[in-house]
Parts: sequence; structure tokens; C-alpha cells
Amino acid sequence: MSRTVREVVFVDGVRTPFGKAGGMYAETRADDLVIRCIRELLRRYPQLPPERVDDVAIAATTQIGDQGLTLGRTAALLAGLPKSVPGYSIDRMCAGAMTAVTSVAGGIAFGAYDIAVAGGVEHMGRHPMGEGVDPNPRIISEKLVDPSALIMGATAENLHDRYPHLTKERADAFAVASQAKYAAAARDLEKDFVTVATRSAESGWGLATSDEPPRPGTTMEALAKLKTSFRPHGRVTAGNSAGLNDGATASIIAAEDVARELGLPVGMRMVSYAFAGVEPEVMGAGPIPSTEKALAKAGLSISDIGLYELNEAFAVQVLAFLDHFGIADDDPRVNPSGGAIAMGHPLAASGVRLMTQLSRHFAAHPEVRYGLTAMCIGIGMGGTVIWENPAWEGK
Repeated sequence: MSRTVREVVFVDGVRTPFGKAGGMYAETRADDLVIRCIRELLRRYPQLPPERVDDVAIAATTQIGDQGLTLGRTAALLAGLPKSVPGYSIDRMCAGAMTAVTSVAGGIAFGAYDIAVAGGVEHMGRHPMGEGVDPNPRIISEKLVDPSALIMGATAENLHDRYPHLTKERADAFAVASQAKYAAAARDLEKDFVTVATRSAESGWGLATSDEPPRPGTTMEALAKLKTSFRPHGRVTAGNSAGLNDGATASIIAAEDVARELGLPVGMRMVSYAFAGVEPEVMGAGPIPSTEKALAKAGLSISDIGLYELNEAFAVQVLAFLDHFGIADDDPRVNPSGGAIAMGHPLAASGVRLMTQLSRHFAAHPEVRYGLTAMCIGIGMGGTVIWENPAWEGK
């Protein structure tokens, strides 16, 4: 039998406010964060019958404790979806939510699904990256990778070594700009938030309504005084990196014809995606080959991209991407509302955060046809998704 590939769209996404590890979510369960996001999507779109959701894909990097037990299924049940709705868990480290989206998108394009929920959660306060893992010692003993490959901050230092023109001063300047852009956009960003009830044995009940990590008013002078975190006299600091964070995201992904049938908005149309591997020691270079692959699959060039949402795991990683593609450090098309250096990077949750923001930028820029979301991924990978703006007014 012949099959027709269907158009896949990003309907909408939401997220919790992001917290600092050990901060406002210290006594809040990880699964409750993503459950709150799923419930909010159902509340925002009552025209979506819950039984029409065909699958729930939820990512977590550290799948243990309250981030374990096939989280996509348990979160779906606890969010109030019918017992007939299945779910599963995904791990691609920082690109967990991105992979959740691309995985269900393949099912939708193929015709196995009509609508799915995809997202991610990371509670780095409860579950530090690497908790409970047992890396095979042959990875190091057989010299498959340098030991620094298992420490993400060390890989950022390696990237500085490989590209010495990517100086600490450039990284700090990029970080200052991220904080400033976030401060200017903070009120608009909160439209994507779901509030979360928090509890502290010491302080009682609270309500999370805003991101905890941002440092408004950050200056180059302040960043210059910070100690380097991963080697003496290095270049990577807490100021030019994303922090350790807690938070969750969720999105609705659908076949375009089904979204329109149900009266759901079409925020973005998926064009192509790609994942690529690089040397694990320079993990931050990953988005370069993944973007080249995604562009080639779409028949596009970098000049066709009008908006970028790049995950700021480390400033040097974004700078390497920008330099490779000939994009200025301060190009206004890049992370218009700031990025993870300001708002945080709860690992597996961040991919959908990037997508949600790109969708908002598309709506505000009908002159832009294509945009992309991209991120580096631990153990030497990169991921890129190219999207088309349904509001595009060109020809």
C-alpha cells in the first residue's frame, strides 16, 4: 500500500518557571512539574478531546526516582488523560524534549498518530546529572574518549582550546547580552508559564510564578571576577554557562489537517530535523553538523534561516556555531529573548522551551519564513530542528 507523509505541526508549548537546583522546587517532585504542564495544555485547549491524544513522550536525563518508571505513561495518568492513552520515556541528555518531539513527529508523519504530547523534565536538585550511572570503564581505559568528555564544563574548556579566538571576553559579552535580552522580554515569556504550587517544610506553601536563575544587571566587570569552574585560569564560569536547574516543559504535536479540524492553532510546521555526533571532548560543537544535515535534508541554506533559538549550555558553544555559519555574536535573530544562561537549562526539558519561544517569535515576525532550534548534547552530539512559519506573508 502507498502512504502519504503528513505535515507535522507544533501546536503550542508551555513550561514551568525554571528553578535553581536546591531552590524553589527543592521539596517538589519532578513528575509533578511535568504533570502540571500536561494539565495546562489540556486546560488551554478544551477543543482537544483527551482521548484523541495518541501518545505521551516525556524525556528525563536521569531516569531514577521521581523521574523514572516510564514517566510518559505515569505522567499521562496523573495528568488526567484516559487510561487508553499510552506513554513512554526518552533519554538523549540535553536534547530529551527535542527528541520527544521528533520521535512523535515521525509517528504522525507516518500516520501512526494524529496528536501527541511531547516534553521533558529535569530536577537537577534531586537528581544531579550522572546520579546512579556506571559508565563502562573501557570508555576511558581503551582511550575511546578523553576523561574530560564525561564532564560537560570540561568539554566547553576544550572548545575554547580548539578555537582560541573564542575568548572568555567574547563568552562573557554573550552572557551579558543574554541576561539583558531576558530582562527585556521577561513579562512576555511568562505567558508560556504554568504556575506551580511549592512546599517547604521550613517556609510553608508557595507559588512559583517566575524563573529563579536570571541575574538582571549582570555586567562584564562582575563576570570578570568569577572563578573558573573546571580548570585553573580557564574561561568557563558560572556567569557564561547555564546553571543547574529544575523545570519541565510539554507541547502538543499534531498532523496539520487534524489540528485544523479540531480548531487548534498551528504555531510552526516541521520542515526537517537531524542529530549528529562529534568528538565527545568537544560536545559543544555538535549543533554545527546537525544543522548542516538538517539544512541539506530541507534543501535550504543558512541564509534562509530568519530566526534562531540556540540552547546556551555554554556561551562558547553558541559562539562556535555562530562563527562557523558567519553569524555575528550580537545578531538580533539569535535568541531574541535571551537564553539558558539567563533563564536556566533543566537538561531534558529545554528542547520544547526553545520551540515554544521560536513559535512566539514566528507569530511576531510574518516576514520570516524559516527558523531553527538547535542544541549541543552530552557525550558528543548535536540536534537541530528546522521549522516553517505558518504566518509567513511572503511568496
